[in-house]
Amino acid sequence: MENCSQIMGIPVPKLTMEDIVHIIDQVITENKAELFHVVTLNPEITMSCQHDIQLHTIIDEAGHLTADGAGIVMVSRLKGNPLPERVTGCDLLFNLLEMGNRKKWSFYLLGANEMTSKMATEVISKNYPNVSILGRQHGFFDQKDEAQIVDEIASLSPDVLVVALGAPKAEFWIHKFKNELNVRGCYWRWWKS
Repeated sequence: MENCSQIMGIPVPKLTMEDIVHIIDQVITENKAELFHVVTLNPEITMSCQHDIQLHTIIDEAGHLTADGAGIVMVSRLKGNPLPERVTGCDLLFNLLEMGNRKKWSFYLLGANEMTSKMATEVISKNYPNVSILGRQHGFFDQKDEAQIVDEIASLSPDVLVVALGAPKAEFWIHKFKNELNVRGCYWRWWKS
């Protein structure tokens, strides 16, 4: 594929931060029913895909991939098919918050520890006053609580679900519940803890 760089059998689109934010904006504006899963692909996930067929399938089915990791970008350059830039999950979150502040998007934060989750909500509310944080849930929940968390997210129907459960746990969790979440845009990795 000309618009992708193959990294260990994974086609990574040649997108800049501006490109991916524009794509997510379009997904939210079009209000599509299906979840648009954005995976910020790092070396850890790329290596795991080499021996985990289910994870590789989840990555293949994702709405979009970004090159999250200097190693991903470096390999693309060594192969002579360079990716334009690194697009990290944390940087993507800040760009989505800026866009969301202009467009009054709603977010749900899932993951990290309770203190980080609470602090992230406070910082976002202070710095992005037009963004609605509809809810949040720390990432140290029991499996028996998953149905209640999924129901809460689905009932709130945020524009963006941000998942910080670690790699590749976040990818598996999003894939498992993708048809129940009632979210337009969804991606993993958000706040540096």
